[in-house]
Amino acid sequence: MLDKIQHILIALLGGISVTISVTLGALIIAVLLGLLLGVVRSFTKWKLLRFTIDVYVELFRNIPALAILFIIYFGLGSVGLRLGSVTAAILGLGLIGGAVLCDVFRAGFSALHSGQREAAIAIGMTPYQTIRLILAPQAIRIALPPLGNYAIQLLKDTSIASAIAAPEIMFFARTLVTSTFETTLIYICAAGIYLLLSLPLFRAIQSIEKRFGVGR
Repeated sequence: MLDKIQHILIALLGGISVTISVTLGALIIAVLLGLLLGVVRSFTKWKLLRFTIDVYVELFRNIPALAILFIIYFGLGSVGLRLGSVTAAILGLGLIGGAVLCDVFRAGFSALHSGQREAAIAIGMTPYQTIRLILAPQAIRIALPPLGNYAIQLLKDTSIASAIAAPEIMFFARTLVTSTFETTLIYICAAGIYLLLSLPLFRAIQSIEKRFGVGR
């Protein structure tokens, strides 16, 4: 039994680097896109732009992630824009995350008192300076807890990238199942690896929240 577990773990370890790469890549896209859309949605006066962002958010929040990955990987490939499986996974999960975090950051801005913006404008700061120096840092601090939860969920959601042949942990697990038929043992080992990856991430998020004094 121990020999089997060791063999399985060694086989699954080949997917850890891709799982981490997809998680980090998608997280970066999601945070940057979500923050940008959150800022624009919170402060723009252009109704058409707000409507466009709302449509984007609703589409990417309500379409299954697997369907979006298929559209990006297979759909774009059918029109000549062929992306690698890892790139497609990063892009797809990042776009979904951008829709999710848009509302997170927008809620952070909504929680701030409107008088701060008015006071900043009154002392001569531009709207851009007001957002960058005063409002955005506070909104990000407020958004840290749900952002941390999203990061952990994203790590687990990378498992669906195996459906487009991205060589992450679950891809190796499924390949191993077809050759050994040790289904239960293999998926228990895969679940254990995801758990071991999630725990340090959870601790890092807790440390960041304490550092920035969330709730202060």
